Amino acid sequence: MATTNDKRQTPNGRAAWPPPVRGTTILALRHRGRVVVAGDGQVSLGDMVMKHTARKIRRLYHDRVLVGFAGTAGDAFALFARFEAKLEESSGQLARAAVELAREWRTDRALRPLQALLAAVDREHGLVISGTGDVIEPDDGIIGIGSGGGYAAAAARALVRHSHLEARQIAEEAMKIAADLCVHTNAHLTIEEL
Repeated sequence: MATTNDKRQTPNGRAAWPPPVRGTTILALRHRGRVVVAGDGQVSLGDMVMKHTARKIRRLYHDRVLVGFAGTAGDAFALFARFEAKLEESSGQLARAAVELAREWRTDRALRPLQALLAAVDREHGLVISGTGDVIEPDDGIIGIGSGGGYAAAAARALVRHSHLEARQIAEEAMKIAADLCVHTNAHLTIEEL
């Protein structure tokens, strides 16, 4: 049953078809000079798992930028293409490209309805980009987006503070914890490093 906050609700109060696609956890972190982005592989349609091995992370701009997405796949692919164009226009300056994408996403009629969040990182910056015009750089260099993003980010923060693990190991362990807690997250991981 649709809730009052469900944008896919029909006038009679029933959930519209297709149900919302869920099932993403993206974690990005910078630790000891390494940059890692991890994503799970689960895609759910309503209450059913449709895919276990989705790749939700892309390398952009000559492999110098890693981008993970949470949201509908079609929207994410459209945003990847736009973001890559913005990176080319800005000669790979991540912050400038992110601000330009967020501005265009918020104001362009074709882009405005796209429902996704992007986590974009390079060696200097880690940013969350949204369609509301937000470009946020967390203080500690740890980003979690998607249904299990909060769990993964919390686990990563604890592991950064209280372990001697390397960045990739922290990402793996934090994503496993998120998979144990979030029903829309699995432990089939894609991990990319800079």
